[in-house]
Amino acid sequence: MADEELEALRQRRLGEIRAEHGVRDPSADPSQQEAKQREAEIRNTILAQVLDQAARARLSNLALVKPDKAKAVENYLIQMARFGQLAGKVSEQGLIEILEKVSQQTEKKTTVKFNRRKVLDSDEEDDY
Repeated sequence: MADEELEALRQRRLGEIRAEHGVRDPSADPSQQEAKQREAEIRNTILAQVLDQAARARLSNLALVKPDKAKAVENYLIQMARFGQLAGKVSEQGLIEILEKVSQQTEKKTTVKFNRRKVLDSDEEDDY
């Protein structure tokens, strides 16, 4: 089979599976895509107004490595901008401080607990 035919079969089968399970294709609704695109544009314009170039570069690098943390920082910055808590543009150092705050809030405490099993070994008595 040619690659085009194989891809067409895959897409048709995927559509059948989605139809059976009632899952809608997110790319089928252009109004949702437009809404998401508008929201992304609004976010980018707000962040462009709030951050200087070095801070934007750091945030975009963070988004590549840790998208969840970058999204949280973006939401935090947008919220601060909407409530007027930011005076001027945030520098790279200011962004680093915000990153530290977000990291402290989302820090996970991990604990390791060892359960040692007590094994009765009959050879222990023979060693003495």
